Order: sequence, then structure tokens, then C-alpha cells
Amino acid sequence: MNTIVEVTAINLELIIFLAIDVTIAIILLGAMKFLSGLSANVNATEELAKEDNFAFGISVAGSIAALGIVLTGAISGETADSFLMEAIGMFFYGSLGLILIKVGRIIHDRLALNKLEKNDLIKKRNITVGLVDAAGAIATAIIIRAVLLWVDGLDINTFIAIISGFVVSQAMLVFVTRLKERHYAKNNQGDCLQDAFAKGQIALAIRYMGQAISTALAVTAASYFLTYSPDTLVGNLIGWLVFGIIMTILVSVLTAIAKYIILWGINLVEEVDQQHNIGVASVEMAISISIALILTSLMV
Repeated sequence: MNTIVEVTAINLELIIFLAIDVTIAIILLGAMKFLSGLSANVNATEELAKEDNFAFGISVAGSIAALGIVLTGAISGETADSFLMEAIGMFFYGSLGLILIKVGRIIHDRLALNKLEKNDLIKKRNITVGLVDAAGAIATAIIIRAVLLWVDGLDINTFIAIISGFVVSQAMLVFVTRLKERHYAKNNQGDCLQDAFAKGQIALAIRYMGQAISTALAVTAASYFLTYSPDTLVGNLIGWLVFGIIMTILVSVLTAIAKYIILWGINLVEEVDQQHNIGVASVEMAISISIALILTSLMV
């Protein structure tokens, strides 16, 4: 009888934690939709339903998915000291994640995709730019989630650690974007990758999504090697960056080998860059993400 009472009490506690987390999550996800419209200077509901702007919908979907990823790192559940602390932690980390995702998009626009007028192109229904925008948000969220799971507590040190992880994520996305731009220019007589995005080449955007997300997954591997300590935040920041670069290079090499074997006999430059083959680009994306997932799983 006592066992049944204890199990019932535990289940009730879990239900309350679940109710708290889901309620706050829904509020924050709704806020993300509103902010997406605000930052693009449009009414989100009208742009989605009345204007039927698919590019804007993809961009908003990326933001919402990104926030959902961050929120999975903010949930404490039974490890929280109380229901109040769970609510405070969920709201604080969720709100911080929302802000960082929006700031990350601004940085991504200004530094990584500095030749694109993203908001204007999305308003003009450029699905390619919508996909690239969503990829940047999701990649940023993956790293923020890893940092949230890595840190411990709710104080100024965890805040600094999260910001540090965010800085690393943006640095790596800019770094990878520049590398891919050079690679694209080399294979296409000096053409600009960002100009290709602006022209609506969806296959290139799909490939870029795989590259951005696999890079984010590679960077998260640092959390398996570095131990969180408030006294070594600078060292941890450098460690995240170094591990991120090493793992990104490793993932890139292994992905190139995997593509060569899996897509044997297919000229990727011709199919994706020139013929805009969405099917081949999708396979490329899947290979990139799969290799990154497998490699990071081996690090656990």
C-alpha cells in the first residue's frame, strides 16, 4: 500500500513539473512567432495565412524549432529543488534562449550572410533564403542546448558560460560559411554562394542546412571533454572553440569520404551547383548530419 502511495506521489509530482514546463514552453513558442513577425516588420498571422508566404513560414518554423531545441536543455524536471525553481529556471533559460536565437540571426545576417538582404528576400517569398535562415537558427540552438546541459546552477557564472557558448556557435557558423563560399567559388568560376541563395537555388540551401547543423553537432562534442567550472570560464571558452574547430574539420573529412562512397558516380558540383538537383542535395544533407550524429555519439 505504501509503495502505491509513493508511486502516486511521484507521478503527481512529474505531472506538475510537466504542466509547468509545457505551459511556459507554449508561451515562449508563441512569443517567438510574434517576434519573428516583429523583426521582419510584418504581421506574422497575415503573412502566414493571408499572404501565403512560404519563405516566411519556413523562417518562423526554424525559429520555433530552434527554441524547442533550447527548451529541452532548460528542463530540469525532478532535479529541480521545487516547482517554483523549475518555473524560474525554465522561464529564464527559455527567455535567454529566445533572445540569443534572435541575436544569433542578426549576427548571422550581418557577418555570415553579409551580402544578403534577408528580410527583403523572405518578404519576396525566396524559399532558399528562408531555408538558410532556419538552418542558422537551428544550428545556434543545438549549441545553446549543449551548453545548458553542460552548466550547473542558476547564477551569473552559468549566464556567462551560456553567452560564451553562444559566441562560439556564431564564430563557427561564420567560419564554416566562409569556407563553403570559397569552395563554391572554386568550383563555379568564382561565383558567389550568397548570390546563388538570392537567386533562389534551393538545392544549395538544402546542402547548407546539412553543413550548418552538422557543424553545430560537432561543436557540442566539447561538452563531453570539458568539465564545467565557474573558475575556468575563459579556459572553457577557448576549449569549446578549439574542440569545435577540430571536430568540425573531422566531421568535414569523414563526410567527404562518406559522400564519395555513398554517391559514387555522381558529380556533386554538376548536379547540385549547376543543375540544382534537390534530391542529391537532400542526400548530401542527410549524410552530413548522420556523420556528425554518429561521431558525437561516440564521444559520450
